[in-house]
Amino acid sequence: MEKQFVIIVAGGSGLRMGVSIPKQFLNLMKKPVLMHTISKFYEYNSKLNIILVLPTEHFATWESLCEKFDFHVKHKIVAGGDTRYQSVRNGIESINSQGLVAVHDGVRPLVSNELIANCFNEAQKSGNAIPCIEVNETVRELLPNGNRQLNRNNIKLIQTPQVFKSEILKQAYELPFSVEFTDDASVIEKAGYKINLINGEKQNIKITTELDLKMAECLLTNK
Repeated sequence: MEKQFVIIVAGGSGLRMGVSIPKQFLNLMKKPVLMHTISKFYEYNSKLNIILVLPTEHFATWESLCEKFDFHVKHKIVAGGDTRYQSVRNGIESINSQGLVAVHDGVRPLVSNELIANCFNEAQKSGNAIPCIEVNETVRELLPNGNRQLNRNNIKLIQTPQVFKSEILKQAYELPFSVEFTDDASVIEKAGYKINLINGEKQNIKITTELDLKMAECLLTNK
């Protein structure tokens, strides 16, 4: 089996939460969101190489939280950049061997072992794996002179972890930064690779607002 890595990107702020604490450090069921996320990948594979990308100004805070919550899951900390693209690139540059690399949002703490495994398995076969879910709402596109309805059956919502063969990911991240790079799949696609979509999970929510945090608490309570 190829070596497996995960780059957990945790560079968010608390602005949309209306708090000064970065959202990855907010408490969820009595421990920080980010600890839930890291623990999920450790539960999937205790030998997984975990790389945590944080802004340098958050290093001391994270170290303090690890001591406070007695958190000892082994992981490497890498300094983030000014953009998500640069942060992921910094994480990639810390990997010195080939294998499969997952990239995951630090504020998606409800990802399941099954989804992580499915992503790694598909990437092993196809080169990459991008989880997605169906759109349940009506979707409209804004145009210069109005708007129009889109066929929601042709639209997917993209999640993480996004998993890639390391050589593909490293090659793609040699591209210069573009505002079009909203996730890792967009970088890979720009490099000329076909994107392989797999079924994601509705409960794999990204915590960006106070409502998201409350939903995560409810989902964890009802497990």
